[in-house]
Amino acid sequence: MPGGPYLVPPYARPVRFSIRPRVWLPFVAVLTAVGCSSTDGAAKVSAPSPSAAEAGYCRALHAKLPDAVNGMKRRTTVPASDYTAAWGDPAIELRCGGPRPEILTPGNEHYNPSADAMELNGVSWLPERLPGGGVRATTTLRKAFVEVVIPSKYTGEAGDVSALTDFADAVRQAVPTGI
Repeated sequence: MPGGPYLVPPYARPVRFSIRPRVWLPFVAVLTAVGCSSTDGAAKVSAPSPSAAEAGYCRALHAKLPDAVNGMKRRTTVPASDYTAAWGDPAIELRCGGPRPEILTPGNEHYNPSADAMELNGVSWLPERLPGGGVRATTTLRKAFVEVVIPSKYTGEAGDVSALTDFADAVRQAVPTGI
């Protein structure tokens, strides 16, 4: 038979295309990761691991947090957690139920029992200047530590922490005083 054993001409044969799993699996994995990792502008805030009692206070705080801080809308956080929240871009970040700040921990090299705290609308905060110029403020004298990080964009050189006033009502209502 001229042209070989084919019943149809070679150009009319169906072409079988096979990609081995080891070739296409990484491609599919990358596409899946890209498609599923869209955070839609979510802020990455690491979630603390509070004790059971602190977790209850933090969940109550989460439910009372304002929709806006310093005029900026609340954002979603990644990972989603009842112990974190964020506002604006760059984000003002809140974490509830974290460890005692080093500056308040006896035996720590950064311990400073005379560190200056400030009271804003009935909530005592311990502000600490961060290397990038922002401020981390942590509540004192509360049953759970509430930490707020304010980026330098909002604090300026003077260390403005006026954003903390927006948290006062929620902290007073949800996290009782006492250590």
